[in-house]
Amino acid sequence: MVNKKLLPLLLICIAVAVAVITDIATTSAAPIAADATVDCHTVIIRLKPCLGYVLGAGIVPSVCCSGIKSLFIVAHTKADHQSICNCLKSRYASATREQISRAARIPGICKTKVPAKISKDVDCSKIN
Repeated sequence: MVNKKLLPLLLICIAVAVAVITDIATTSAAPIAADATVDCHTVIIRLKPCLGYVLGAGIVPSVCCSGIKSLFIVAHTKADHQSICNCLKSRYASATREQISRAARIPGICKTKVPAKISKDVDCSKIN
């Protein structure tokens, strides 16, 4: 289970978005569009492997890249992309600039395109 203080940092690992299975108690604090199929719980699970890197540990693990890619395989719609963005953005407030900067590097390292810039200022309603 992820420490509740680390959960926000986990989620900044994208608008970078994300891999592997863990059971996390707190899931959806972010609004989800009515037609979205990707919920905050799914985002948390898939991004968990990226947390170490965001917190300052060495390199991005391959399982982090797999998680990002798998998240966007299941995120087919604009509503899904906005749901992912809202989930992540709802947790950005507690992240440091350095952590957000590290998270923003992950898509490039993983050679994965994400639909929005990783930033505290992203407008999730404008994501396609």
